[in-house]
Amino acid sequence: MEGFDISSTIRMIALSIVPFLFAITIHEFMHGYAAYKLGDNTAKNAGRLTLNPMAHIDPIGLLVLVITRMIGWAKPVPVNYYNIRHKYGVAIVSAAGPLANLATAFLSALLFKLFIVYIAGNIPENIAQPLEAMIFYSILINVSLFIFNLLPIMPMDGARIIWNFLPREQAEKYEATEKYYFIIILVLIVSGVLSYIITPIRNVIFSAFSIIFGI
Repeated sequence: MEGFDISSTIRMIALSIVPFLFAITIHEFMHGYAAYKLGDNTAKNAGRLTLNPMAHIDPIGLLVLVITRMIGWAKPVPVNYYNIRHKYGVAIVSAAGPLANLATAFLSALLFKLFIVYIAGNIPENIAQPLEAMIFYSILINVSLFIFNLLPIMPMDGARIIWNFLPREQAEKYEATEKYYFIIILVLIVSGVLSYIITPIRNVIFSAFSIIFGI
């Protein structure tokens, strides 16, 4: 296929796997941790309140990362919202994952700056370049996951946050749209609309990081 470079694609996948696994792990862990702090032990009892990425990997979500080079997902951490002792507990638990990704992206941008200034010039280039790329992918993936998970499509985090503030009847109707989730996501990916949604917002966040860290 013209324009398709298999070697660069394989390199991209290899260098992005570790940042992706860390991104989805911290995302799901923070969902479970927020729920645990609000009274729900479901994730802990299921062995999902862990930073072990093997507990969170979803093969399809990993495949989507390979295809889109931008987003993917993990196995959702189980949460029993009936156990949560807070009026807006659903919103808090749902927001915890994306906010963890945004914080990780921020720290990755800081690490990228420190790496460029203090480390890259003092180690062999064949080591510095892959490490620099991995840190960059950490920024890219975490920012993309932050935006992606806040899309108002049930059962994603953005939709759950909105759901928590809706009147009961409207919330039930909104929740009923979950059955169309995979169709909607597939259409967004195949049509390229997902990229048009994520890229402008991601560029704004990258610009902010550039201003803050001078990268």
